[in-house]
Amino acid sequence: MDLTDTHSHLYLPQFDEDRNSMIERAFQNHVSKIYLPNIDSSTIKPMLQLAEAFPENIFPLMGLHPSSVKENFREELKVVKEWLDKKIFHGIGEIGIDLYWDKNQKERQIIAFREQLTYSLKYKLPVIIHARNSFDEIFMVLEELSDKKLSGIFHSFTGNIKQAKKAIDSGFKIGINGIVTFKNSGLSEVVKEIELENIVLETDSPYLSPVPKRGKRNESSYLIYIGEKLAEIFSTDMDTVARITSQNAKQVFNN
Repeated sequence: MDLTDTHSHLYLPQFDEDRNSMIERAFQNHVSKIYLPNIDSSTIKPMLQLAEAFPENIFPLMGLHPSSVKENFREELKVVKEWLDKKIFHGIGEIGIDLYWDKNQKERQIIAFREQLTYSLKYKLPVIIHARNSFDEIFMVLEELSDKKLSGIFHSFTGNIKQAKKAIDSGFKIGINGIVTFKNSGLSEVVKEIELENIVLETDSPYLSPVPKRGKRNESSYLIYIGEKLAEIFSTDMDTVARITSQNAKQVFNN
C-alpha cells in the first residue's frame, strides 16, 4: 500500500527537533510520496534542503502563499519566477486567496493569484489552490482563463458540493485532509457526493491534525487516519483508497 501526501510543510521549524524520525514514521505508515508547497521567500531554502535529502520521496513546489501577500508581493513574485527559471519544481503552490485572516489584502491577493496561474501555464505545472472564504473570487479568476489548460488541486477543501463539482469541472482534484475527521465540520457529507477518482489526500502538516491526533502537531504519518475515514465514507477498504488517491496524485503531478 502506497499513500501520497499531496500537501505538507515539513520544512517548517515545528519539525526541527525530530524531522528525520518524523519522516521515517511517514514511510513506516505507507506514505511513499510527500509534496511540499512553498510559502514565501523565507521558506525556499529549508524546503529545497529537505527535498534534496529525500529526492525519491519528497518533492518541492514553488509559489507565494496568499497569507504572505503583503506590500512587497511583487518582489516575492519575482523570486518565485527566478526559481522557476532555474530549477525543476513539481507544481505552483501554494497560491490562492485567503479572506479569513485579512480582507485588506484582497486585491493584492487576486493579482498575485492571477500572475501565478500564468506561471502554471508557462511551465506546464499543476497549481495548488488555497481557497479560504474566497470561492467566488477564486472562480472569478479561473474563469478568466477557462480556455486554458489549468489543472491541480483545491487544497484543504471545505466548500459545498456545488463548489466541489465546479472545481472538478474546471480540471482540479479535491484535496481532503484532517478536517474530514472533525465531527462538526460537515465535510464528510460533501465528500460522499464526490467520486473517489476526484480526491487526493493531504495533511497540511504541521496544521489540521486528524482525529485521533487533533490538537497535536500534524505530520505526514497521520495521513493514514484520513485514508481510513475515506474508506469509511465510501464503504471500501484502505487499500482501495490508497490506490485510487495515489493514482489521482500521480495524474496531477505526472510523477
